Amino acid sequence: MTIAPGQLSDPTVARLVAAINANDRAAFTGLLTPDATMSDDGSERNLQEWIDREIFDAGGHMEVETESDGGRALVAGFRNDTWGEMRTAWRFTITDDGLISHFATGQA
Repeated sequence: MTIAPGQLSDPTVARLVAAINANDRAAFTGLLTPDATMSDDGSERNLQEWIDREIFDAGGHMEVETESDGGRALVAGFRNDTWGEMRTAWRFTITDDGLISHFATGQA
């Protein structure tokens, strides 16, 4: 069973998942701080290059299985046209003003 974006506990994370699934780059980037960073499987990556390659140029889609830490940690099935489907873990750092300053993802 999956958790719909609107049912996620953290509203910023909910909007980010919805942006991924709608392929809405503007909505996604609008949720990030100007200096946001990210890591994939423990390695820091160039955020803009990564979201292009893994999400927006590759038809990325996320189906959340579980959430924890108030909705700021997810386990999700993630698929894209490059890698197919994989089980992934996501963790988000969110500022007091509701923007994502860092996210980490990797194989779950």
